[in-house]
Amino acid sequence: MPLCSGYMAPEYAMDGLFSTKSDVFSFGVLVLEIVSGKKNRGFYNSDHELNLLGYAWKLWREGKGTELLDKSMGDVCSVHEVLRCLHVGLLCVQERGEDRPTMTSVVLMLSSESASLPQPKLPGFCMGWNPNETDSSSSKHDESFTVNQVTVTMLNAR
Repeated sequence: MPLCSGYMAPEYAMDGLFSTKSDVFSFGVLVLEIVSGKKNRGFYNSDHELNLLGYAWKLWREGKGTELLDKSMGDVCSVHEVLRCLHVGLLCVQERGEDRPTMTSVVLMLSSESASLPQPKLPGFCMGWNPNETDSSSSKHDESFTVNQVTVTMLNAR
């Protein structure tokens, strides 16, 4: 099962709980996609272990955030602005909704270069999934599909 939900917040994907912080998560994914020029769905680092969120988090923790920058941007943007966007994006995609900023705070963080930002925590859904890999149970069979038996019970009133 993939652990990458695209734009869906972890609390919504796992428990069906939606809040204003769910939208913040989606916005954070968009920010990271814009900075990197890559989509969260279908992105895999070279080891196929991390999706875009996990890869951005890894680079941030290693102090290599500029490596996430879309190469087609070249020298068009300021490194400081890119790192700030990455920082805000990571704050938005934190696993726990209560750790994410409000959208009002996000706008202030993006528009003010002088405001200090808190350190982000682990993002939600940061593990990758390689669709070309098969699990051990499916590799034991030569079939490329399975047939499930379904029983339907009809209840009739007396």
